[in-house]
Amino acid sequence: MKSLERFLQNNPRNVELLRKELAREKARRSIAEFCLFTDDRYQMNWHHRLLCEYLDAFTKKEVRRLMVFMPPRHGKSELVSRKLPAFIFGRNPDANIISTSYSADLAQRMNRDVQRIMDSKPYIELFPESRLFGKNIRTVTGHALRNSDIFEIVGHRGSYRGAGVGGGITGMGGDYIIIDDPIKNREEANSSTYREKLWEWYTSTLYTRQEREGSILITLTRWHEDDLAGRLLELAKKDPSADQWEVLLLPAVAEAHRHPRDPRKEGEALWTYKYPLTELTKIRATVGIYDWSAMYQQRPQPAGGTIFKREWMNHTYTELPAGATIIQSWDLPFKNSEASAKCAGIVMARKGAQLFFVDVVNDKMDFTTSVTAIKSLTAKHPKARAKVVEDKANGPAIIDYLGKTIPGMIPFNPKGSKEDRALSVAPYFEAGNVLFPEFAPWKADLIDDLLRFPGATYKDTVDATVQAILYLMSKPTSSIGGGDMSKDSYWRR
Repeated sequence: MKSLERFLQNNPRNVELLRKELAREKARRSIAEFCLFTDDRYQMNWHHRLLCEYLDAFTKKEVRRLMVFMPPRHGKSELVSRKLPAFIFGRNPDANIISTSYSADLAQRMNRDVQRIMDSKPYIELFPESRLFGKNIRTVTGHALRNSDIFEIVGHRGSYRGAGVGGGITGMGGDYIIIDDPIKNREEANSSTYREKLWEWYTSTLYTRQEREGSILITLTRWHEDDLAGRLLELAKKDPSADQWEVLLLPAVAEAHRHPRDPRKEGEALWTYKYPLTELTKIRATVGIYDWSAMYQQRPQPAGGTIFKREWMNHTYTELPAGATIIQSWDLPFKNSEASAKCAGIVMARKGAQLFFVDVVNDKMDFTTSVTAIKSLTAKHPKARAKVVEDKANGPAIIDYLGKTIPGMIPFNPKGSKEDRALSVAPYFEAGNVLFPEFAPWKADLIDDLLRFPGATYKDTVDATVQAILYLMSKPTSSIGGGDMSKDSYWRR
């Protein structure tokens, strides 16, 4: 070691040579370093490095079943369908790769992109043994094939075959099978016929092309809960003997439950360089909450909802009718922590058979901030005489604390499960008795929470809504905010 140090000190030019060789060696071992070495314009974000770690494991066959869920235009195809095949051939020129996408045209473009990488000077510098034939021709006797459908590695057994969903790949075997966005658009995603066709092609054609110890990588933007990934994950859950998948899920905006290596706080964007939060907010407003949840957050929801249906959410109002009875309804957390439930406050009104959402507060709060939020909403809506609070978590303490200064603090003692209570108020939505303000900044989030219930991480807004409706519909409106509640099955003082 000392002799090496003396050698380098006496030969400064060798320092630069050694530095370059070390960079080449790192690029041969790591796909992240490979990307930077072969593409000096590549913008490497933390999520790309995390994906690259999974791709390194996939390349080494340490992970043989991998799914990657990321939003559109966030770099997944660049890594999975362009960089990865070239990197695999550099490390193993005898590998056989089958790469597929929703159309033959897209598969051919990916094929040509892989070839361009392998023809580049930096690639040849790294992997001189992994060469392609020099002419773009369909077939040449005695020479390796090279065209937009298939190419072979000169002097080795390695080959690459690209195909669209449904395309023929008979006669080919795959050490690595890559599926990149097998669904083109919403129309295909919503078509049960197309989803069934995709499933049959995967199980009867593509899956059977695996070589011994073959590996499969599926990367996609989730469109539908019954897409290819959804079916495979459901099968893995039901049958332990089925393929078990490693999943990397990275939503556009961080949520409470996320990958342990995701460094973001809740609400932060995935790739601020290209899609800052302001841009994502515009996208969400444009595409709507249904496509946003699926394509950008990777949480496809049933098109119609589970307990609460989408078609029930179309009833709106522009002005609250005179004489409506208004209340507050609060669902409070046990504690203020990253994984705890949020605090939700719903202001709701009733006039006759009609129920009106008036205002919504929803955030993570501790005891002090919950008290402040109740005071603030009381000042904002002074006509909301009853403040209904679930008699759990921080509820009793807040009622005791505020009861002497804010009138109308009423405890709610829920009966039955959350789902049973939600089912009991669902008919009011179905009948068109529940109305949303035509324009409200919280409207889309509230509807999303209702449609995702009971499968969502947070249920606080739905709990507060159900509580408000049960209260408003359980008593004549003339008695709300006063009278004896002690005999009501839901309430106690």
